[in-house]
Amino acid sequence: MFEPRLRKKLEPWLPGFFLRWVNPYHAALNDRLEEAAARIPAGARVLDAGAGECPHRRLFAHTHYVTLDLAIGDAAWDYSRIGVLGDIHSMPFRDGVFDAVVNISVLEHLREPGQAMAEFARVLKPGGQLILSTVQCWEMHQRPHDYFRFTRYGLEYLFEKAGLCPRQVEALGGYFWLLAFRLMNVLSFFQRGWRWAVFVLLAPVFGGLLPIALYFLDPLDRTRDYTLGYFCRCEKRGD
Repeated sequence: MFEPRLRKKLEPWLPGFFLRWVNPYHAALNDRLEEAAARIPAGARVLDAGAGECPHRRLFAHTHYVTLDLAIGDAAWDYSRIGVLGDIHSMPFRDGVFDAVVNISVLEHLREPGQAMAEFARVLKPGGQLILSTVQCWEMHQRPHDYFRFTRYGLEYLFEKAGLCPRQVEALGGYFWLLAFRLMNVLSFFQRGWRWAVFVLLAPVFGGLLPIALYFLDPLDRTRDYTLGYFCRCEKRGD
């Protein structure tokens, strides 16, 4: 609905239930990530590969949490909390040193996703897990570092080729969440100059009433062919 910088400022002031209704994809993603993090034992070695501004750090406070990023994704981000400045395609870690690798909303920004997947598998211990999310239907973002979109079958192919056994490849929402997302995108064209007057008129419908109605209609879509993206958990096969 809002430009990214404005959204970051406004979201802390909006009720949680409202954000869940109008931004269900990220709400569902955060829920799945929190559940996955809670299952990781205390003291485990966890790598957040492509950590950005480290928004997930609190979820892994009970682990030995290592962050890595190349710091080129978004010029407006603060990368000062990144522990290791490095490239996911060739990570500066020994083989088999991590119990879990986290890669959230990053895979679409990597030029060689297959090579990255092989690196995730390389640094994982046998039996270690990859926790990953990526998009299928999304607008272009973080230009020019935006290269791919993934289907369930493309992800499963990448996992299996790297020696990772997929345990969960879950579509986050279906056609109605996607439709709501696209309707809210209409408002992005009216956020400068005189256009704000149009934004004020359209926002209650395109940013509230319609997305909320579509949120509750989403269970009607059982196939999830039009999903916004996926949450995945994989396990590295034993040697």
